[in-house]
Amino acid sequence: MALLRLTSADIKGFKVLFTLLILCGLISYLVYNVVHMKFVTPLGVDAPLDRFSEARAIEHVRVLAEDIGNRQEGTPGLRQAAVYIKTQLELIKERAGTNVRIEIEETVVNGSFNMIFLGHSISLTYRNHTNILMRISSVDSQDTDPSVLLNGHFDTPPGSPGAGDCGSCVASLLELARLTVDSGWTPPRPIIFLFNGAEELFMLGSHGFMTSHRWRDTVGAFIDVEASGTGGFDLVCQSGPGSWPSYIYAQSAVYPMANSAAQDLFGAVPGDTDYRMFARDYGDIPGLDVIFLLGGYYYHTSSDTVERLLYESTAILVVYSRRQAMVLHTIPFAIFLLVPLLLRLPTGNLVCSFSAYFDFIKGLLHHASGVILAIIFPITFAVLRLLFSGHSMNWFANPCLAFAMFLPCSLAGLLVPRVLWKQFPLSQDVSALALSREELVDEARFWGAFGFYSFLTSAYLLSGLGGGFVTFIASLFMLPAWITFRLSVKFFGHRSLRSTACYVVPLVPCLIYSIYFGGFFAMFLIEKMGMSGAHPPPYGFFIADVIVAAVLGLVTGWCVGPLLPVVGKWLAKSSIIQFLLHGTVLALAVSSQFFPYSKDAPKRVVLQHSVRTIGANQILDVSFDFAVVDSNSLMFVFKHAPEVVKKVHGSRELSFVTANQSDPETWMGIFPISAMFSRTLKFPTRAEDILEQYRYFPHLSTDKSQFTSSGGPRRVNLEFSLGSSKEVWVAVLNITGPLSNWSFANNKLPAPLKVGNGPPSYICRLSGASHENWKFWLEANSSEALRVDIAVVDQHLTEPAKKLKGLFPSWMDVTTFTSFMSSHVF
Repeated sequence: MALLRLTSADIKGFKVLFTLLILCGLISYLVYNVVHMKFVTPLGVDAPLDRFSEARAIEHVRVLAEDIGNRQEGTPGLRQAAVYIKTQLELIKERAGTNVRIEIEETVVNGSFNMIFLGHSISLTYRNHTNILMRISSVDSQDTDPSVLLNGHFDTPPGSPGAGDCGSCVASLLELARLTVDSGWTPPRPIIFLFNGAEELFMLGSHGFMTSHRWRDTVGAFIDVEASGTGGFDLVCQSGPGSWPSYIYAQSAVYPMANSAAQDLFGAVPGDTDYRMFARDYGDIPGLDVIFLLGGYYYHTSSDTVERLLYESTAILVVYSRRQAMVLHTIPFAIFLLVPLLLRLPTGNLVCSFSAYFDFIKGLLHHASGVILAIIFPITFAVLRLLFSGHSMNWFANPCLAFAMFLPCSLAGLLVPRVLWKQFPLSQDVSALALSREELVDEARFWGAFGFYSFLTSAYLLSGLGGGFVTFIASLFMLPAWITFRLSVKFFGHRSLRSTACYVVPLVPCLIYSIYFGGFFAMFLIEKMGMSGAHPPPYGFFIADVIVAAVLGLVTGWCVGPLLPVVGKWLAKSSIIQFLLHGTVLALAVSSQFFPYSKDAPKRVVLQHSVRTIGANQILDVSFDFAVVDSNSLMFVFKHAPEVVKKVHGSRELSFVTANQSDPETWMGIFPISAMFSRTLKFPTRAEDILEQYRYFPHLSTDKSQFTSSGGPRRVNLEFSLGSSKEVWVAVLNITGPLSNWSFANNKLPAPLKVGNGPPSYICRLSGASHENWKFWLEANSSEALRVDIAVVDQHLTEPAKKLKGLFPSWMDVTTFTSFMSSHVF
């Protein structure tokens, strides 16, 4: 019956709406195929030796991720990977011709320095980390010749076999090294392949190369290959210093892919890469940071396997310099400022020009309010849904749900101002111009929307950001679209759908790019929400949904916004807005039937077997501690893992009130990653399981304390033993008290910070296997005691910990380790 009440204008509006939906659907399908590279056929293992073979590279990944497996610091797999890489390089060297000289080195790096990571000031000290290097050069090259560095890391984070991160990177470099030799090519400049073994410990391998290797000063450019997922196109996320690395990449890569907005956004994503060591902290070397971004569901999980790799990766690129951007990106805004004068020039009426300018400003505000509502509407619906739901992130395992839930209401938000302001208030005298009032309204709305995008483009440029291309391309294509529309009006009339089509068709390239970039950005964000952090209540429960809703609203604004000045008059009907809002409500209802997680989109859980000790052989307390890293709390986990609850808590009722919450200091061993945790829980367990496998525990001891001079600072000489720990990933020292100096980081203290509710402290992470104990000194500027809390992360698991991990459902990825903690006062 509702259909019978539709007017002819409503019916035309729905025709336009469904036509646009079909158009956007076809473009989305095209974009999906571009992103997943369905049109690229990789070469097999029998490919010619002078061609890069993806299949040959995958065989290296298979060895690293399956045959060897976990390659964390402290595990046998890391050493096995180093041996495998060096063996492969030796085999390549044996096939080299007389035109090249090949040098292969295995170096052990040590160092100590301060850095800021994830916003926290910490100190890092390491020893005995392994780097494998190959240098390919012409036979007459010199050791001091400028070289190009290619870097990838072969270590993995705890619990992950690292097929994507970063077995794929190592495999690509091995295949590239083979190709360089087997092709018979003589590189005009030396090429250095650096396979570093300690990136996951905060870029220690690259730091070791940059501070100690004899080839470091010869590096004139570099490419860092990284992975933030299991595939997709190889996006340049960081480039510089300078612009020429991007130019060379654009000219040389077969399927280049970069976006200036990626560099703007990269700093907002938790984490860092070796690019930092080469280009900023310990060098000013021009280079590229090339990263696989898709497949983020499996990043740093046990699901980062060969089967999860996204093959056939490639992409496209448009490139121009910042100097050109200074000109190009300011032209649209200049046009917006000049158009009122140019359009009203035939009338010779300056007042009419100013009136047109004021109308354009109103149109800009009109369009801006629509974009703002396009963001507010989905956020509102997201919050309302969560108020009546027991869990968030329903869309996580099914991203299409997020689009179905938030895109219709975003479009409704865009249209609401046009419905409310049907009678656009004009400042111009219609009788003085040879245009109808309706045409003047369309003109004001078009130039207002054009001004909105040109203003954003200029704002990006002035702020030093590079993401202005997204809005620049919108304003660029709007101009020919408006010209064709104005010409078509003379033939088909202002109210003709054919005139509207003449406006939309020139905007199709803009629409393709906007959906391409917006869709990729949305997918990347959705996948990363699984590790966005567990924030404190009451707002933490809403954060993931609100972020995704806001981003999809923004994407809708920049994708559909350029169409609205003309298309909006067909869509701005109350019946269409009701239809979109009803669709949103229906999608929200349907989404409640979907579970947030699956084997392909796992829920991340952290399980720590916590052991508090006194001295070398006495246990104070043992517990299993749990944490999560997204919006669904531990109560959600335990609701779906009843066997785990029964094991650690018995049949008693479990809630945040009845259970013991862990102290933030409990997670010091993985600081600053632990800053992502909230409301972690602790369950006591047996100490006998630890005593059966460990004879001695990590501990500190001192031989003497002395004043360096009368009334001067007090120096404490310490020795740190890891006890009988088996697979130590890292040890952390948290030092509080009147610390004035220490033997780490060239006797430089980092900025003090706070861990939990504790006093200001200094944190140092120690890593690297050795038969010798750590020896260091601390200096205090008063007689007040120094307190040193230590935490040692051992990846070896007791049998109870293994069994407990096995009780979780398959759609949960559980990172498990043992942490030994103790406190010492000197």
